[in-house]
Amino acid sequence: MPGGTAWNWDPLLGIALVTGLGLAWGRIADRRALLAGWAVLALALVSPLCSLSVALFSARVGQHLVILLAAAPLLALGLAPPRRPTTAGGIAAAAGGFAVLLWLWHLPGPYVATFRSDLAYWAMHLSLLGAAVWLWRGLLLAAATRPEAVLPAGLATAAQMGALGAFLTFAPRPIFPPHEFTTLAWGLTPLEDQQLGGLLMWVPGGLAFAGVALGALVVAMRRGRFAA
Repeated sequence: MPGGTAWNWDPLLGIALVTGLGLAWGRIADRRALLAGWAVLALALVSPLCSLSVALFSARVGQHLVILLAAAPLLALGLAPPRRPTTAGGIAAAAGGFAVLLWLWHLPGPYVATFRSDLAYWAMHLSLLGAAVWLWRGLLLAAATRPEAVLPAGLATAAQMGALGAFLTFAPRPIFPPHEFTTLAWGLTPLEDQQLGGLLMWVPGGLAFAGVALGALVVAMRRGRFAA
């Protein structure tokens, strides 16, 4: 039900989560990080936040941020490093892919499709999760060794998330038909709900990747001083 606060005990979802964890277990590097990331991911999909995201666009954005900013970096840390070293081109490609998918699934057409098709709904979650893990793996693995590559990727990701958040916050009218009548029970008009979602995307999302860029800048400056 739109806006219901029940937990999601769908057995197929449980099977999928357990199967996914089993597949990832063979590539484990840090057991605690992997388990923590999988627990956060499961919580985002099973807790009442998932149900609330049917009624409120802001809750959907919040669910995405939990997956992208909490679950994804933990999973990236938990998985074994790739065989080949992380390159600047690889980090740039990951940042570009993440940006394309983030904007795609928050445009009206694809967003509406997730309410009409289970396939579209799970394609949204899986593609965003995969892109976020790919990006975080690049950023985290190269943070100490290639800060000059992490810095522009972090800044670009912070900028594009801020731009998307600003677009949603300052849009003059609601652009997501599924929430036309579902927000009122929660004391929000559809436009207010959309603005709240935009602010969540703009501030926490932008700050997280701006922090990554700042950390890379500090590392790069220290390396420059040592070289001098």
